[in-house]
Amino acid sequence: MRTSTRGSRRMTTLAVVAALTTGLLAGCAEDSDDPSNGGGGNGGGGKTTLTIGTFGTFGYKQAGLYDEYMKANPDITIKENVTTRTDVYWPKVLTRLQAGAGTDDIQAIEVGNITEAVQTQAAKFVDLGKEVDKSQWLDWKNAQATTQDGKLIGLGTDIGPMAICYRKDLFEKAGLETDRTKLAAQWKGDWNKYVALGKEYMKKAPSGTKFVDSASSVYNAVLNGESERYYDKDGNVVWDKSAGVKKSWDIAMKVATSNMSAKLKQFDKPWDQGYANGTFATVACPAWMIGYILEKSGDAGKGKWDVAVAPTSGNWGGSFLGVPTASKHQKEAVALAKWLTAPEQQAKVFAKQASFPSTPSAYSTLKPAAATTEYFSNAPITEIFSASAESIPTTYHGAKDQPIGTAITDIGILQVEQKGKSADEGWDAATAEIKDVLGQ
Repeated sequence: MRTSTRGSRRMTTLAVVAALTTGLLAGCAEDSDDPSNGGGGNGGGGKTTLTIGTFGTFGYKQAGLYDEYMKANPDITIKENVTTRTDVYWPKVLTRLQAGAGTDDIQAIEVGNITEAVQTQAAKFVDLGKEVDKSQWLDWKNAQATTQDGKLIGLGTDIGPMAICYRKDLFEKAGLETDRTKLAAQWKGDWNKYVALGKEYMKKAPSGTKFVDSASSVYNAVLNGESERYYDKDGNVVWDKSAGVKKSWDIAMKVATSNMSAKLKQFDKPWDQGYANGTFATVACPAWMIGYILEKSGDAGKGKWDVAVAPTSGNWGGSFLGVPTASKHQKEAVALAKWLTAPEQQAKVFAKQASFPSTPSAYSTLKPAAATTEYFSNAPITEIFSASAESIPTTYHGAKDQPIGTAITDIGILQVEQKGKSADEGWDAATAEIKDVLGQ
């Protein structure tokens, strides 16, 4: 991700959201987002080929769910079309929805895009509320995907409670605390304390390493613990006067104007390589990021990563599965979407990569795979993410959440972090882009 992004979905008071996210957000395999590539029609031997469009690593393939479903339904072939970044994925989906053709049979929707989908694209999706027992999902999760007249356009996948994932081997070399409980106590309640620890890390940083992957990562982590973001509870755009945005920007600028950031753009290939090469020591870690780290750090990272409680609770990521009305196999697509998002399957994905379910009945059964806990130094992943999920504030989302956020992180923050612009110049660049997005 689940984001940008996995985003994430990529999580709640068990009234939180998503960003995840799923989402999420984010991050994955080679892009293969053309539904015409093996999808939409019938496979060999009279089989029906169902395509599912995703972004990032949703975990269905990794957890063996596609193979399991196809074994139980031998007349079905499943093809996943993956796009790495949701800010690339979603515009393509919108274009195809508006054209009424070219969509996948199932389309993933990141929490940052769900309000736009509900408000402007609901007619393009099947009403899944008529097909499922909605009580399986968190009420707030259903509400995010429900229109004013009660149409449910997406079934909840994961949510994105926050933690900090860190390289304890690099911390040790830098002379810092490595115990997850003691470390969390050092930054408890304040992301500024996390940044201050970054300054300490850089005094004795192992050669070629930085404290954090990017200032954007820190920005998103802080923002996703704030109630007020880009929209208020009444749906008004407030990004330019939001207390949550200002707080998150100011903390991100402390990172961007220091030497503690690896200055990587999240979900781009250099970021992936940073995981593999051990370039940075910490990353803001919604639950879906566990699977991403497993994939990108690979065998070399086994036992070196650990997980600690974040400075404050937050939800980053979380996604939905919707069935476009343009699907030629609506009945079969609805059945697959229901099965993939059922509590039993969400628990299986958690076991594989710790993507946190949006179905509460699964919580008592959650147990990461032994290989996952071993990879992350036997950290109590379930307990850490569950505790975060229980204390996340309610947040408000709007139709342009994702492009507003992208303008701030990928234009504003990167102007400062990678091009040496001042904080004011970065903010002005983001402002110009956001006004263009909003048509102002």
